[in-house]
Amino acid sequence: MRPTIAVMPLVDDERESLWMLPGYMDALREAGAVPFMPALTTDDYEIRQIFAMCDGLLMTGGHDVEPRQYEEEPRFDNVVPNTERDTMELALLRLALAHDKPVFGICRGLQIMNVACGGTLYQDLPSEFDSGVDHHQRPPYDRPVHGVRIETGTPLFAELGVDALAVNSCHHQAIRELGEGLTAMAVSEDGLVEAIDRPGSTYFRAVQWHPEFLYTVDGTSRRLFRSFVTACAR
Repeated sequence: MRPTIAVMPLVDDERESLWMLPGYMDALREAGAVPFMPALTTDDYEIRQIFAMCDGLLMTGGHDVEPRQYEEEPRFDNVVPNTERDTMELALLRLALAHDKPVFGICRGLQIMNVACGGTLYQDLPSEFDSGVDHHQRPPYDRPVHGVRIETGTPLFAELGVDALAVNSCHHQAIRELGEGLTAMAVSEDGLVEAIDRPGSTYFRAVQWHPEFLYTVDGTSRRLFRSFVTACAR
């Protein structure tokens, strides 16, 4: 049986609809998984059933994480959260941590995973972090815009076999303080955390960049999805 992976829905507030980038689904399918997008819900029973239905969770990009989730008040008008999505994803992540179910996060996914472990975020990088690095590129997104340094001795280094990588980037929030039990696997040229791991978990890893836009042209992006799917299949 191929592993089933719950891919967190993207939310269009204006159209009151859920949607999905095909890159998430296609990359997982190419890696050997059967992905599905669950409905957005805050119902505890439904969340537990979604959790029981899958072998792993893919935490996608999208909305900002509500600052109150990490005990801060919103400070900037351009912070656009979706409380329902935060509630659902944090509940699923706590279940995954309790039951050691594999999780892979991308962009916002990295941020919500950090918050689930008690970490904090920069609410708006241009306002709170002085950097010359382009963290919010314009389309097309299948091209790298800055480098990251991969820490030796980390699972990411073992998977990719390199200590540096060129990545794409499209975010205005980022990890400020790492959550409990998390380690940084990669950092950008300006020192921001670009990849995390939770040693001791079967697979609780995330990247700040977007391999779903790169996997068709980049072998390292394909390896990220394959390592996650392999963990889900165990």
